[in-house]
Amino acid sequence: MTNGTLARGWLVWGLAALFYCYGFFQRVAPSVMVADLMADLSVNAAALGQLSAYYFYAYASLQIPVGLLLDRWGVRWVLTAAAALAALGSLLFGVAEGLAAASLGRFLVGTGAAFTWVGALTVATTWLPPQRFALVSGLTLMLGMAGAVGGQAPLAALVGAVGWRETMTGAAAVGLGLAVLLGLILRDRPRAPAAPEAAGGFWRNLGAALVRRQTLLAALYGAGMTGPMLAFGALWAVPYLMRAHGLDRPDAAFSASLMLIGWAIGAPGGGWLSDRLGRRRPVMLVASTGVLVTLGAAIYAPGLPVAAVQGLLLLNGVFGGGMVICFAAARDSAPAHQGAATMGVVNTAVMATGAAFQPLIGWLLDRNWTGAMADGARVYDRAAYETAFLTLVGCGIAALVAALLLKETGRAATGR
Repeated sequence: MTNGTLARGWLVWGLAALFYCYGFFQRVAPSVMVADLMADLSVNAAALGQLSAYYFYAYASLQIPVGLLLDRWGVRWVLTAAAALAALGSLLFGVAEGLAAASLGRFLVGTGAAFTWVGALTVATTWLPPQRFALVSGLTLMLGMAGAVGGQAPLAALVGAVGWRETMTGAAAVGLGLAVLLGLILRDRPRAPAAPEAAGGFWRNLGAALVRRQTLLAALYGAGMTGPMLAFGALWAVPYLMRAHGLDRPDAAFSASLMLIGWAIGAPGGGWLSDRLGRRRPVMLVASTGVLVTLGAAIYAPGLPVAAVQGLLLLNGVFGGGMVICFAAARDSAPAHQGAATMGVVNTAVMATGAAFQPLIGWLLDRNWTGAMADGARVYDRAAYETAFLTLVGCGIAALVAALLLKETGRAATGR
């Protein structure tokens, strides 16, 4: 690989990763609009969780078809169309007057964003050195976390200043501009494209990925590690922190964003460390243990000051960023021609946690609602949140068990 090709590779990967950043911003945006959305759309917590989760319904259900489309049509025009669709969804969400239209908008945003992660990793696989895959995966996730951080305290301030509708229509304009850049700059590969894989071959590869034990354990690990971030950090942390610790919305959003900042540190750091050691499993074990301990302490340890909770959320994110290694562990164990199918299986499980746990927590909150209201929206007490968040402790336990059962696939153990 020449220096010129490598430099172009970092450029096209960076653009694809920027689209992932935009998708992550959209993913967490409702977390700072909870009271506004509940009041404007006249919905309860279960309905709000369902609304937010439409993003994940689209995202998770499309991960396997995404691999097929990228293999067949290439990243350039597929990602361009995906960005335009996400922009359309953001616009529809911003102007929606009812729950149905808002849900459709979220679903369209999730449909476009579904192509971001696998698309960025496909660009990395094609354009960048293979021995840097875990690191590049971590850097991609770091940019995603930058978008998520932008969707917390800065977005909360913007929503407070101009309103949630104007903010989301502005985000639609950003998405449209990104679609133009993707179409102009992105290229499928440094050389002439190889013949696309036949659809029958893809489905055979998918079947092989679905029965490979290592792929399934990597998927369970990724899902367990991501659940606390997608359900807590990306939606329910802000109202919980406001209720449990008396924070105003900007301060609660800042506290929640520390979890995402931690992911931005832990993802490239964990990827680099795994590549450096040539091992996956030890880093995954430490990361999953850290997620379980810090999440439990942040939510259930009595009498913690706000600063201590913020520190625990930051550490939880640092450990949570180690999730990215599950993609390298799954890819290590799969033949090269099964890479897209394997990534699709793992990412389906990862995103399914958001689709499942955001509305599940909302349903549990409604089950434990005491009847309190404020400004037209339901208010839940701390005990209700702590009961609902037990589901996330279960996620952490699942990730730890998966890490214990995984086989080591790094080069130090396999000699590759």
